[in-house]
Order: sequence, then C-alpha cells, then structure tokens
Amino acid sequence: MRIFAIGRNYAEHIKELNNERPDEPVIFTKPDTAILRNNAPFYLPDFSNDIHHEVELVLRICKEGKNIQEKFANKYYDAIGIGIDFTARDLQQKAKEKGLPWDIAKGFNGSAPISDKFIPVTSISDLKNINFSLTINGELKQQGNTSLMLFNFDFIISYLSKFFTLRTGDLIFTGTPKGVGAVKVGNVLSAYIEDEKLLEFEVK
Repeated sequence: MRIFAIGRNYAEHIKELNNERPDEPVIFTKPDTAILRNNAPFYLPDFSNDIHHEVELVLRICKEGKNIQEKFANKYYDAIGIGIDFTARDLQQKAKEKGLPWDIAKGFNGSAPISDKFIPVTSISDLKNINFSLTINGELKQQGNTSLMLFNFDFIISYLSKFFTLRTGDLIFTGTPKGVGAVKVGNVLSAYIEDEKLLEFEVK
C-alpha cells in the first residue's frame, strides 16, 4: 500500500502560501509508516517548530491500473475518507529554498492520520460537490468543497497512472483548502465529510 498526495490543488491555499499555480498536479508521496489509524494521538516531533495541519479528502484505490484514461478513472476508486497531511513547514521551506525534496517535511512518522471509515462512492450523489472541514477544539479552521479543486478526482487518477501503477489499497490525498496553520499540544482535531465526523484525535 502506498500513499500518493497532491499539492497545490486549491487556489486559495496556493495564495496563502504564496506558491505558484501549477499547470499539472504536484505529486509527492508518504511512506506507510506515516499513517495514524484508530484516532490515535499525534505526537509533535522534536525536529520541527512549525507543524501544520492540512485536511484532505482521501481516495481508496480498488483496482490495479496504469495509463488509465480519464473517462475510465471512476472505475479505479471505490470510497472516500478524510485525513490530515501534517507538514513540517519550517523543514519544507528550508528544502524549497535549496531546491531539495520535501520528503522529511511530509513523510515523517505519524504525518498522515486517516479515518477508519471510508464512504462508498456509490452513496455520494455528486463527487464534484463534496463539503469537508476541519475543526480544532471545536473552532472551524478549514472548509473545502471539491468543486474548488484545480484537478478533479478522475484527472488525478489518470495523471498519476501515467507514472505509477496504481494498486488495490493505495491511498491518494487530494489536496487541502485554505486555512492551514500550526498545531499545538492539547489541540483536538476533528475532520468531517459533510456533517459526519470521521476523524478525531489529540495532539500531544
């Protein structure tokens, strides 16, 4: 099982970090050791002073494929969950300034909390109109809708499959909306698809 992730997929998030708008998806990966399940707590690492939350919808791949045409992409994922792409922003910025990879800023242990429940695609009426959000200690911090994505689910699947064979069980983080920010010890993060809370955990 692999974790793929899409960076810079919401215009307002691109603006808040003063990044350049991409012409094609920005791809990075996380190792499976990044995953946190069962609402397990997230422990702040000692190598960063600026860990940011980034709430994202997560696609679950249900069928192996490569070089998938966009019109057939919907056959390759069967459910949507929600997760947090934790980012060591200080380490990421340092790497970007030197033109180096982001691996340690994005892929460190525990950097991908993910919901245990995934919602079947067949139960979602419009994949291009899904609301999702993140609260911290009950206060709304991030809110997004898939209509605002630069690259939709099917395009992401098709694009990724040009370079990587997608396999059953792979996960794809599809990008974060505006509102990212640092987390602190004692924060309780709650993530929702529509009005359903699917993920909740504490920062320690």
